[in-house]
Amino acid sequence: MTGADLDNTDGSGSQRILVGRYRQMDAVNKAREALLGRREFSLRLQISLGFFLVFLIAVAIGTALLVTIYQIENKLIFLEIVNDYVIEIQQARRFEKNFFLYGTNLSDALENVYTAKDILERNANELIKIQGKDVQDTILTNISHYEEILERLASLEEAKDKTLDYLIQKKEMELGLRDQGQKMISYAQDMMASERDSVTRVILKARSIHIFSFICLLIFMALNAYLLGSQILGHIRRFADHSKRIAMGDFTPIMPSRRFRNEFTDLALAINYMMQELESRETVLIQSHKMRAVGTLTAGIAHELNNPLNNITLTAHMLLEDFDNLSVDERKEMMSDVVSEADRAKDIIRNLLDFARESSSQMETLDLEKLLKDTIHLASNQIKLTRMKIRFQTVGHLCHIHGDGQQLRQVFLNLILNAIDASPNEGEIQILLLPADEPGYAAVKVIDFGSGIPDHVLGSIFDPFFTTKSKGKGTGLGLSVSQGIIAKHGGRIQVSSTEGKGTTFTVILPVTPIAMKIDNE
Repeated sequence: MTGADLDNTDGSGSQRILVGRYRQMDAVNKAREALLGRREFSLRLQISLGFFLVFLIAVAIGTALLVTIYQIENKLIFLEIVNDYVIEIQQARRFEKNFFLYGTNLSDALENVYTAKDILERNANELIKIQGKDVQDTILTNISHYEEILERLASLEEAKDKTLDYLIQKKEMELGLRDQGQKMISYAQDMMASERDSVTRVILKARSIHIFSFICLLIFMALNAYLLGSQILGHIRRFADHSKRIAMGDFTPIMPSRRFRNEFTDLALAINYMMQELESRETVLIQSHKMRAVGTLTAGIAHELNNPLNNITLTAHMLLEDFDNLSVDERKEMMSDVVSEADRAKDIIRNLLDFARESSSQMETLDLEKLLKDTIHLASNQIKLTRMKIRFQTVGHLCHIHGDGQQLRQVFLNLILNAIDASPNEGEIQILLLPADEPGYAAVKVIDFGSGIPDHVLGSIFDPFFTTKSKGKGTGLGLSVSQGIIAKHGGRIQVSSTEGKGTTFTVILPVTPIAMKIDNE
């Protein structure tokens, strides 16, 4: 691989990263435009409208009740006036009867009539407002006519003329008084009965308004609370789903799901920005940890490169010194050796560059067994330096997985290097590939027989920047980054350890029943 090839490879990798980041930023910007492009109908406005409608309903109910109370008041006032009027008229009628029976109390009857008339005149405005001017005029006409007959009778009595004409006039007046008095009493009692019925109807109406308004208000408040509650809970459930999706490593921007925007739109914008920053920082974190792993591998790779370089150097010197004495076939053979050793060195460098190269996420169908073998081969130089033995076994028929080969290779390489660091020299590491206990998942176990992890430390090993290694030998990010990568692939990492006996890391990943090729743009 020439320098130009390396430049092109690195350039294409950087270009893919830039394209991937540009697409993520473009997706976030489109999501932002879509979220903000909707008409605003905030929850605060909806709550305010709900309370305002409740207030309007309450005002309408209060107004209706005030109107009915006012009507009842007017009718009760009218009944009181008419009742006082009827009492005076009835008293006048009694005095009228006494006069015709015993010849007494005529003046008392006139006094009661004057009092009844005064009651009508004092309450004229109320009577007109409640019953109208026609009713008042009718009542005044009746009592005035009754008063006129009584005054004529009083004048006749003062004349002391007991002639036949006096008796005839007295009899006529008696009949007129009785007829007019009965007419007044009947008219007043009819009005009172009508008003009592009206009061009863108004009270029933007010009671109906109370009950109906209360039921309507309860229904409206319940409906308003249900709609607002369901909308808020719907948003909360939706964002809970988004948080689960983000925890699984899916950083797809949140798009609008409703016609209007509200306070949750600001939350969606903040989460979209957070996902953009998380993905960017995750990429930087993964790459920095990858470069640390490259640094760890460099010593072994340098040792591995020395062999082909030494062979190339020796063969080149021999060819240079004995060029004239060598036959053409010998020269070709020596040149073939140089080319073969150069290819060997190129393969070593290519493997390292493939692992170290920064690239965007490439999801594809992967053969998990082959990926593990490639990762073991990548760490082979480090394994040789520590004189470790790695036993790789597969159990059962396993399907392919769907994921990013470079990221998964980084996870398994990190676990293998950690196992090497935890094991004594010339120790043994086991790598098992087998079906997981959960159907549809595969399990990769990386087992070392080192010192193990203390129980009080075991719960913190996946925390960022937590490390048990000595200063300068670890950043504490390896397992944290690995856990994030596996979670992004829909899997999980489990660990079990016994002090003095070793540690087992288990990576569980979902398998793909049918191998599929998915093109990522």
